[in-house]
Amino acid sequence: MVQGLMVARATLVGVTTIRQDIKKSRFIAVAGPVADEAAARDFIAAQSDTAANHNCWAWRFGQNYRFNDDGEPSGTAGKPILAAIDGQGLDRIAVVVTRWFGGILLGSGGLMRAYGGTAALGLREAAKTPLIETISAAITCGFGDLALVNARLGALPGVTISNQAFTDAGAVLSVSVPKAEAEDLARLVTDITSGRAVIDWSA
Repeated sequence: MVQGLMVARATLVGVTTIRQDIKKSRFIAVAGPVADEAAARDFIAAQSDTAANHNCWAWRFGQNYRFNDDGEPSGTAGKPILAAIDGQGLDRIAVVVTRWFGGILLGSGGLMRAYGGTAALGLREAAKTPLIETISAAITCGFGDLALVNARLGALPGVTISNQAFTDAGAVLSVSVPKAEAEDLARLVTDITSGRAVIDWSA
């Protein structure tokens, strides 16, 4: 039985925006799907308003994430935004919450509720689409099998080779595959290498 690290989350269909006014401060959350970490940074830069007092943000892409308080007290903005993302089981998205200060201090608890709540409200109302459940593996094969393994895996829909590390005897390929196709991939690799390749599903 194939076992390993599996991921099943959802992402947003498109960009969504929501506004809240809290004690005279205006909060606008903009959230959208991102293809990778670089796209998340670009999204944040594009959605930030330099005329505002604060542009706080968070993004998640798989196991990687970042958040920023942009001048608000530490832990009161970026982290609650990330918690809103994780609380709704979302992945591959970035959220920017922009604040225009209205003259009334909210305090640490108030800021956390304002930033996290605005992000959560926008995410709840956004259209979502499920991400395909994937499983990760490391495939070790010799140099004689490497070209064929790369070619056959590269032709499979949904299979991603994220890294290729060389050893004295061959290479180790880090791959992700749709969970439903994992058994077929294992049989394929075994067949084309006559059982020489080793698949580690705990990668």
